[in-house]
Amino acid sequence: MRLLLVEDDKVLADALIKELLQHGFAVDHTDNGIDAEFMGDEEPYDIIVLDLGLPQRSGMEVLANWRHKGNRTPVIILTARDAWHERVDGFKAGADDYLGKPFHMDELIVRINALVRRSHDMSGADLETDDIKLNEEQQQLILASGEIIDLTGTEFRLLRYFMLHQDQVLSKTRLTEHIYEQDFDKDSNLIEVYVRRLRDKLGKKRIQTKRGQGYIFLTDAKVTKE
Repeated sequence: MRLLLVEDDKVLADALIKELLQHGFAVDHTDNGIDAEFMGDEEPYDIIVLDLGLPQRSGMEVLANWRHKGNRTPVIILTARDAWHERVDGFKAGADDYLGKPFHMDELIVRINALVRRSHDMSGADLETDDIKLNEEQQQLILASGEIIDLTGTEFRLLRYFMLHQDQVLSKTRLTEHIYEQDFDKDSNLIEVYVRRLRDKLGKKRIQTKRGQGYIFLTDAKVTKE
């Protein structure tokens, strides 16, 4: 999943980036409101973590502008301003969640994962289909047999995106945009490599190629009918 972090405190931003990368997120970062608004509008983020006290343009104004323009990307407000009326203002502006500083990193990660699942109408602690489960905390694949398979960072990000978009045709470009950072080479063939690796773990029928369109991750029920 691809995440935009908007935070002007360099020490905190560096710590957050490190933590988010370890938890399987591709992270882009900016430290001011003007660049944040532009990036949030132009790039296909899955979730945004937004500080309110930003230089050049406040986080509240950035959020309001996004929503006014129809940008529905899930947003978690991260701010030292934690009075109840400020939380109300944040939700009125279009925030999906709110976390006051100081905070525990683990809580932020849990909130991010929960919001991502909620935005895809999914519930539960883990992503799962009829026969497999993805443990997001441990970045492990759990098969119906009970076998546990460790995933690399890229394998985890790709499989998580597939599982959030089951039975949908996903182009290679779209997959690349959502599992890698902004400066990644969009013409790279690495997606094909990692799809092949996931097929080795899941079975070749699980991820099917739609020639000229991309890939589709099938639910177990549909796989058995092929």
